[in-house]
Amino acid sequence: MRTPLAVLFLLAAAIFYLGIGQVLTAQPQATKRPIQPSDLYRLQSVGDPQISPDGKWLAYTLSSVDSAQDKRGSDIWMISWDGTETLQITHTKDESERSPRWSPDGKYLSFVASRGGADKKSQVWLLDRRGGEAFALTNVKSDLNDYAWSPDGKKLVLVLKDVNPLDSAKPKTAPPIVTERYHFKQDVEGYLWRTEKTHLYLFDVGTKKLDTLTRGTFDDRSPQWSPDGSQIAFVSNRTPDPDYNNNTDIWIIEAKAGAKERQLTTWQGSDDNPRWSPDGTKIAYTRSTSPDYIMYDQPVLTVIAAKGGEPTPLSLALDRPVSRPLWAADGQTLYATVTDDRRRSLAQFSLNAGKAPVKIIEENSSVGDIVSVSLPKQQLFAAVVSNPQLPGEIYALEQNAREQGKLRRLTKHHDAFLAPLALASVEGFTSKSKDGAEVSGLLFRPSNATKGQKLPLILFIHGGPVGQDEWGFDVTRQILASGGYAVAAVNYRGSNGRGLAFCKAISGDWGNKEVLDLHGAVDYLVAEGIADSARLGVGGWSYGGILTDYLIATDIRFKAAASGAGTALHLATYGTDQYIRQYETELGVPWKNLDKWLQLSYPFLKADRIKTPTLFMAGEKDFNVPAAGSEQLYQALRSQNIPTQLVIYPGQFHGLTVPSYNKDRLERYLKWFDKYVKK
Repeated sequence: MRTPLAVLFLLAAAIFYLGIGQVLTAQPQATKRPIQPSDLYRLQSVGDPQISPDGKWLAYTLSSVDSAQDKRGSDIWMISWDGTETLQITHTKDESERSPRWSPDGKYLSFVASRGGADKKSQVWLLDRRGGEAFALTNVKSDLNDYAWSPDGKKLVLVLKDVNPLDSAKPKTAPPIVTERYHFKQDVEGYLWRTEKTHLYLFDVGTKKLDTLTRGTFDDRSPQWSPDGSQIAFVSNRTPDPDYNNNTDIWIIEAKAGAKERQLTTWQGSDDNPRWSPDGTKIAYTRSTSPDYIMYDQPVLTVIAAKGGEPTPLSLALDRPVSRPLWAADGQTLYATVTDDRRRSLAQFSLNAGKAPVKIIEENSSVGDIVSVSLPKQQLFAAVVSNPQLPGEIYALEQNAREQGKLRRLTKHHDAFLAPLALASVEGFTSKSKDGAEVSGLLFRPSNATKGQKLPLILFIHGGPVGQDEWGFDVTRQILASGGYAVAAVNYRGSNGRGLAFCKAISGDWGNKEVLDLHGAVDYLVAEGIADSARLGVGGWSYGGILTDYLIATDIRFKAAASGAGTALHLATYGTDQYIRQYETELGVPWKNLDKWLQLSYPFLKADRIKTPTLFMAGEKDFNVPAAGSEQLYQALRSQNIPTQLVIYPGQFHGLTVPSYNKDRLERYLKWFDKYVKK
């Protein structure tokens, strides 16, 4: 039987197109490219996870950049616990939403937003899960800082700032700033001269009635309802003048108008983050290590009876910072995040202070926000986790998997961001300083680096100094590495992942041990054949900028430097920034301890030793490390004709918030290092 000509034609065509398809399929995928500063516009941020009471859904915030308006905004999203369904709940263009919280019965999802224009105050909004538009639940006239649902869902506790008549009067000419405070300025807040305080209020969801709960010339915050809804624990510093100390305590008040608060803790240091046990008989919280104010401290997990008594510290022997305490459903153990060497993990603590904690999540990752909900047969956990190759995403941890410490990824917002990118590889290393100290670091290698290739190096220093570089996603160092550099992140002495003694080692002795540690790390990378000793750069922001100034004043090995939000003449910072308590506690007042202040100011006083071309950057309104610190050393180098440049970001505080400024900063880093280091 002969095949018709038309059928033969169709068969031939099919074979042809199938062959083309196979050829197309066999083509290599598009080549991935290095990450660039402009990718900051695509980078989102996931945070504040909240599990629904029935454990079926999880609400969270997702912030994104609006490049047209040059600002970052956030919306509320939800994802099912099995990860199969994702929903965007709010879609506002000009306003952001924050603080999603579930009503105790799970019927409503609340959040905070200031919809209706710039003059509108933030309110608690309510969204019925059964459908319909969100509506404003509250109508408060002052700033809303925080809120929490009562266990029965009938009330909210609101944290509100006092109303100031000046806010409504709006005079054409601003009144003079007059203050008598010891601590009189703070980054972002500005000059601390107004007298309004922050207090707790009870809001009845049904009647909309607002009752004052706490009063006085104190700031109250962090309210936590007792399980039966009869009491509220909160945090407040009620010493005669809180400016002089860090003595916050846990207080308890009945949840009714006219009630009198009761002081629970009496530690002279900081008590914070109260959490009621499931049966309401105990409160877990974090306590400072020292009763005195010191910069170099680490929170200790502590438990106290709700009726009062002697507290029991649970993590002193661990000698690591502990945060975000959560109770197990049975009330016999606690969970908390632990900051360890280059990682933040989740651990389980026994109420027996002598028993060592059990690590639940111990990976090369960084665990951030963590929440939990107890169901009849299991306890669910969710946490924001990042690693060097993945920005923070939300992961689930069920009870039956918790013993193995296995995480299940829920959100996947960064898959599209990462898809076209070839990221730097990240590995850990340990180096030894001249005085024998061992420090840990992370090394970023460009994605296209070949084995054994000697690379130009950028030592990029973290701020703080109390903080650390972790096994989390680091977009700044990734972008620097994309320029063809090896990038080193070093946890010098002063960092907080190696114990209290390691952290306190630099107290009153800035620019000494940290400099030894940073130079030691560079020496190690050069000796290992990783870094080219003739092509070295250094930079950092905040204390990283301060250490950059110290490094270029002690050695001319660096071919270029980028000092961001730094200072070199510490004597000039007294009274101009927000660190008055640290200065007088750690250094003493200048007129009684001038030699110490001059010793620490050596980068400026020995500026004639600096030969490194240096880029200085600062925010115009920075009260944390004022721009004058950058301006002074810039002027000193310019006076000596050392190649230098000063960049001031208008209207910015210590942390840059305008997306285009963040992009500009990274572009300037690369341009500066390319000019002087690669050359």
